[in-house]
Amino acid sequence: MRPHLLNPLFAAVTSLSGVGPKQDKLLRTLLKREDAPRLLDLLLHLPTHIIDRRARPAIRDAVAGTIVTLDVTVERHRPPENPRSPFLVYAGDGTGIVVLTFFRLHKGHVEKLLPIGERRIVSGLLQIFNGTPQIVHPDHVLEPEALGKLTLVEPVYRLTEGLAAGALRRAIAQALEELPDLPEWIPPKLLEQHHFPSFTEAMRRIHQPREPADIEPDQRYRARLAFDELLAGQLALALIRTKLRQPAGTRNAGDGHLRNRIIDALPYALTPSQATATHQIVEDLQQPLRMLRLLQGDVGSGKTVVALLSVAGVAETGKQAALMAPTEILARQHLRTIAPLAAHAGLRVAILTSRETGGERGQILGDLAAGRIDLLIGTHALIQHDVQFRGLGLAIIDEQHRFGVRERLALAAKGDGVDVLVLSATPIPRTLALTSFGDIDISELRDKPPGRQAIDTRAIPYRRLEEVVDAVGRGLQAGRQIYWITARVEDTDSEEFEDVTPAPARFEVLRQRFGEKVGLVHGQMKATDKDAAMERFARGDTRLLVATTVVEVGTDVPDATIMVIENAERFGLAQLHQLRGRIGRGTQASTCLLLYPESLSETARARLKVILHSNDGFEIAEQDLRLRGSGDLTRMRQSGLPGYHIACADLHADLIAQAHDEAAAIVRGNPRLKGSEGEALRSLLYLHDRSEVTGLLDPG
Repeated sequence: MRPHLLNPLFAAVTSLSGVGPKQDKLLRTLLKREDAPRLLDLLLHLPTHIIDRRARPAIRDAVAGTIVTLDVTVERHRPPENPRSPFLVYAGDGTGIVVLTFFRLHKGHVEKLLPIGERRIVSGLLQIFNGTPQIVHPDHVLEPEALGKLTLVEPVYRLTEGLAAGALRRAIAQALEELPDLPEWIPPKLLEQHHFPSFTEAMRRIHQPREPADIEPDQRYRARLAFDELLAGQLALALIRTKLRQPAGTRNAGDGHLRNRIIDALPYALTPSQATATHQIVEDLQQPLRMLRLLQGDVGSGKTVVALLSVAGVAETGKQAALMAPTEILARQHLRTIAPLAAHAGLRVAILTSRETGGERGQILGDLAAGRIDLLIGTHALIQHDVQFRGLGLAIIDEQHRFGVRERLALAAKGDGVDVLVLSATPIPRTLALTSFGDIDISELRDKPPGRQAIDTRAIPYRRLEEVVDAVGRGLQAGRQIYWITARVEDTDSEEFEDVTPAPARFEVLRQRFGEKVGLVHGQMKATDKDAAMERFARGDTRLLVATTVVEVGTDVPDATIMVIENAERFGLAQLHQLRGRIGRGTQASTCLLLYPESLSETARARLKVILHSNDGFEIAEQDLRLRGSGDLTRMRQSGLPGYHIACADLHADLIAQAHDEAAAIVRGNPRLKGSEGEALRSLLYLHDRSEVTGLLDPG
């Protein structure tokens, strides 16, 4: 049960004055909530930067390009000469004149706002036009006695189209009034060490800053909230680990005869990394505690083979295994890779997704319950209540960051003493591994199977787009298969995407040039249509596939040797490396072309330089973390911590380690979260949407 103290924060935003159905819809978009946003969601929507209005210079001392707050007397008005001209108000303070400029504002409104001969406090961005100081549409115009009401350090928030900044600030101010005094969950020694304020004080100070530094990520107010978020995440992971690592009873490692059959069927020898990882997993399967291991490797490093060898080890004891993938495309790719090798060992493999229905689904479920299936591959369909295993011994979760806590636990709960193996195709730096997994054993595949070639990667400015299209044409004539990746699917009015061509539009352009050779696949297509498009490309029916990042993982087309990535600067380094890994999977030399605009930030240039000069996913992951740093705070681009909104990987690295240690100590000393300390920690879990794990706290 949610602690009753939190109830005010879980009230819907529509309970606030001035927040009606229209604002509710806009806030759902802004806060990414499918259901009604809560006051808590508003409070966790932190400012991106501030406007400092404390500078109150005389006009002659005002600096162009800065925000100033001026005490002036209105001297004269100059109404517009035509509808397109501005309304000009001339005001002075004895040291100079400032022109206050208004476009499309009713004459009567301006005259009432700034009557001639009256003093006013005016705040806004000062510019110089024709040698005269000017403020276009001042942010604030106040009577002198109202100066005390002016917010001198004003927080600025990310908005969505149609939502006014003032409306959002008023809603947040009301939500702050509902903040309860919550019991403290951080131990005194850590509070003292970091000079942390209380949760309530930190929240108030960030939304009502007194100094610009109050909202900075490395200062104590935001750092306090970052530690809260990290502690909630680490505590949830620690509780999950405790549940999953319980004594396992009958173990799941056999004598190796099925594993050896698969190894003998491979067209190459296991790499040293694959052999080591397989040995580590077999060792885990023999231990009295259930396995919880992360297998991470670069693109093409052979994770699927290691996973299959793990399945074989479990099958040797008569147990079953499940492999859950986040998408149907990825699940079916696993099936194509695994089925031929599994057949050599006599392992029976099936797939279950939303596509398998009716009699086909019934047959699969019957075979599964009877033990006639050794490995079931699928999507979320695997955790539906009617999916019953005869004896599940191993749960393999691919790309686990795309699954929630409930889904991971639900799959492991399909059997008794189930071992868990997590796969990640994106090498994860140690700092991020801690935030995503907590304590987990890690196996790394550092080397690649023989025959994999380095991919020739080049950066091409957009002005050479036609040359790239011509090169694609030559590749098609030579029988090559080609990916063309775009950064989005739909047209949008957002300025952020105004220079990005959506996938369907690029598809139409290329189809006009190359005809039926061109295919299209993106995330908004039906699953069957996506699979059909991928099948046509894999068969060679289409030879140029326009796609979004839906092909980032799981697509294996050995004849694909060219990839073009539009707006490469918009992708993370790890994502670029994942996309690039879709080519170079055969024996032919492969080329990846990164299209970028002429105007690039220094960080974007540095990131492209890394991807141009490295094919090592582990090195790229570390560089990605370093270059993204705390992120662009203004645009709320956080540091690549999946599932976290406040914490920054580099600025809060020490807090990550401390949150991990504190969570471990809590679970050792109070595993059921009982008493006043436990009540406070339960509040923390609810505040950061980790309440799913409270279901693990009940006895049993």
